[in-house]
Amino acid sequence: MFVKRLALAGAVSVAATAAYADGHATCDFENTTEITMLSAAFEAWVAATDGMAACGNFSPELDQEFRTKQPEGFAANPSLYQIGGVSNGTITPLLNQGTIRPLDDLIAEYGGQLTPNQLIQVDGQTMAVAMMVNVQHLMYRSDILSDLGIETPTTWDEVLTAAETIREADVVDYPLGATMMAGWNIAQEFVNMYGGFGGTLVNDDNTPGVNSEEGLAALDMMMRLTEYMDPEFLVSDSTYVQQQFQQGSIAMSNLWASRAGAMNDEAESQVVGLVATSAAPTAMDGGAPATTLWWDGIVIAANISDEEAEMAFRTAMAGIDSETVAAAPDAAIWLIEGYEPNDMSAGAIASATATPAPPAYPSTTQMGLMHTALGNELPAFFTGDVSAEEALAAVEASYTVAAQEAGLLE
Repeated sequence: MFVKRLALAGAVSVAATAAYADGHATCDFENTTEITMLSAAFEAWVAATDGMAACGNFSPELDQEFRTKQPEGFAANPSLYQIGGVSNGTITPLLNQGTIRPLDDLIAEYGGQLTPNQLIQVDGQTMAVAMMVNVQHLMYRSDILSDLGIETPTTWDEVLTAAETIREADVVDYPLGATMMAGWNIAQEFVNMYGGFGGTLVNDDNTPGVNSEEGLAALDMMMRLTEYMDPEFLVSDSTYVQQQFQQGSIAMSNLWASRAGAMNDEAESQVVGLVATSAAPTAMDGGAPATTLWWDGIVIAANISDEEAEMAFRTAMAGIDSETVAAAPDAAIWLIEGYEPNDMSAGAIASATATPAPPAYPSTTQMGLMHTALGNELPAFFTGDVSAEEALAAVEASYTVAAQEAGLLE
């Protein structure tokens, strides 16, 4: 099951058309139904749910483990949540289970502010509304690179060279940070690097394709990078790396664009004005940036009443509107009227509009099974328990069993 690819290049050039002087969230209706929501816990969702809360009777649950909780929560009858915050990497289980509803009728009545590139369609029906695009891009301490005479790295080999120079200068605890937490995060790091080397994760006949020269090259590069990281990198997720940056502990990371705004949050960051962004590094000559393109947005549960669905959708629309963009312009690369790219979005835009461009993360059952297999099997390589060849063979074996159980392979 495939979700259409967003036109990223056009999406990031929305012109500002409205401004809100006080930045306070408002709602044009009073919600009379208890609405709950489960989403990830980064700044854009904080801003969006603040806007939704203005409608009343709204309880958001922002949790970085949302992806493991959503399938069961939405499969309950009635659903434990009316609204879900999803991405092209997490919507697939909900689509496969049939636990989210088509939104076209609700959009026709209450979604007049939405633009075509916000409408995520599956089999001709709109199943989600995107509020932002996301991509991993290189974030770096511009002051450190400048002081040490280091040009902004554009390839992963250049990142390694820069990291060695930074380590020798002893100006930070660790030259690099990365979202290498065992499970989903390390799998995503591999997906990025493997794609950067031109690899194919799943073949056209649904067989796995990672045990290859490209797979070995990706693991080799990832292992070389870990030499410049906190030794506890297998517990490092996006929040961990964000805080490393904010506390001045690292100098570079290929981190999510949705985390960039936090670098200049004076309430929690010690590096305000010192972090810059550029396109994700390439892994090979002539290759695309080693990253994938994502969207984040909302879905509405199927196992709730039509009245609840209406209130939930209207509440969601209040949170992903121009008022939210005005209140939190730096929290995301918004796909919402009123967004104007800032300096911290430069790297994400450069990644998304590169030639060749990085691929959109596939919203397919096959990709979901592969991502899980990667997250389960790759950590053993980084702890030294198995070789790269053994790790990739284990990934393919794990994927094959899951694909057979899902009816994708005989």
